[in-house]
Amino acid sequence: MSSVGSTTPLLNDRSVDGYRAAVVAGIERIAERIEKVDRPCTGIAPAELAEAIAGIDLDRPTDDIGAALDELGRIYLEDAVYFHHPRYLAHLNCPVAIPALLGEAILAPINSSLDTWDQSAGGTLIERRLVAWTAARLGMGDEADGVFTSGGSQSNLQALLIARDETCARLAAHGRTMSRPAMLHQLCVLTSEVSHFSIAKSAALLGLDPDAVIAVPSDPDRRMRVDALDAELDRCRRAGRVPMAVVATAGTTDFGSIDPLDDVATSCARHATWLHVDAAYGCGLLVSRRRHLLAGIEHADSVTVDFHKSYFQPVSSSAVIVRDGSTLRHVTYYADYLNPARAAARGIPNQVDKSLQTTRRFDALKLWLTLRVLGAHEVGALFDQVVDRAAETWRLLDADPRFEVVTRPQLSTVVFRYVPPGAPTADECDRVNLHARESLFASGEAVIASTTVAGRHFLKFTLLNPETSLDEIAEVLDLIAHHAERFALAPVEPEEPA
Repeated sequence: MSSVGSTTPLLNDRSVDGYRAAVVAGIERIAERIEKVDRPCTGIAPAELAEAIAGIDLDRPTDDIGAALDELGRIYLEDAVYFHHPRYLAHLNCPVAIPALLGEAILAPINSSLDTWDQSAGGTLIERRLVAWTAARLGMGDEADGVFTSGGSQSNLQALLIARDETCARLAAHGRTMSRPAMLHQLCVLTSEVSHFSIAKSAALLGLDPDAVIAVPSDPDRRMRVDALDAELDRCRRAGRVPMAVVATAGTTDFGSIDPLDDVATSCARHATWLHVDAAYGCGLLVSRRRHLLAGIEHADSVTVDFHKSYFQPVSSSAVIVRDGSTLRHVTYYADYLNPARAAARGIPNQVDKSLQTTRRFDALKLWLTLRVLGAHEVGALFDQVVDRAAETWRLLDADPRFEVVTRPQLSTVVFRYVPPGAPTADECDRVNLHARESLFASGEAVIASTTVAGRHFLKFTLLNPETSLDEIAEVLDLIAHHAERFALAPVEPEEPA
């Protein structure tokens, strides 16, 4: 560590000068790189980068921060995908708020672990305050509680675990004396056919049958059909199955569609079924002028929120919120060496009592500083900008004869495809659009996503950068058409994009 002038590689009171120099050096490299970024990626092939990384001997350290940063620049910073670039339009990745970056810079060196009070103190209370703030924004009442998680998939898993155990407890209370495996065999989960794949994964992890997740048809706007939900709930009960949860989505990954939450909640109440709302994407509406789009979410038993999607936070920053805080007991386990039951009896706030994780970063700090510096109104205004841009993009695509657009967006996702002139077959459309996406990424000019609609390949813009202009989007559409037209003239079978 000669470049930082420290006598120890560990952070302590004697090494603060070395720590300061190392962090400043790293920030300078990142700042210099971001200043030079003129496209969202380089389009480097996996094999090329893998060869460079594999050639590094991890048993021969550089002994120098500067040399290590030079090396990192070559194998990471040069070829990283930069979400802040206005032509990054692919996935649910956002540019990050500067106060949140300050939070990252603070939480790493302090290194609090948010499992027990004696490892986190004030961090515990900051997280709890943000959970209460989020629950209030959801309108879930004074008994609500929750915990920060690693992301939407973990939040959905925890919510469904609680729904499973609440359902099993209710069955037992009503005299069902069957074994636990037999009880799990009866359980099912109903969710929209366009919901997130983590619902099916969670069901498998929770020991449910392979056919336990029932896909409810959606309408032309990709919103769950409540009549179909009611019919499925009735069918399940006639077949002797027990719906343990209905999962509604407030912002599907592909279409940004929001299920009719009020009507779904009414259906769940009628059938005495747990309602979970996956608002990982749509939670930005809680601070938006479009809050009305989440009407009905206040009736949910649990909600997933991902601040690292629509609150402009670095990964990871997510939470699961439950209406009845006592239901978090289903993930509570005591260990004498960590969180003995006597600590809970004394009111000591150990967050591990509420979490699937034990060791856990103080990710709440990033959102805390963002709200304290920018405020919820400013965060909501940024999210409104990307939703506005998506609406403008839909109008642009709808008026462009080169493209077919699937549905008008509710949030900031637009699904469309290039349609070659003439009378192309469905397979030809697939090949052209797959090639256009792959070629666009390889050029580094833009990054877009793809998906399937009714088994056919489509392209997708996910707009989460308020600084992406309609002119930038028009330029990307021209690039897509350019790559598609070149391929149509001299087609070469593309490989499936990553």
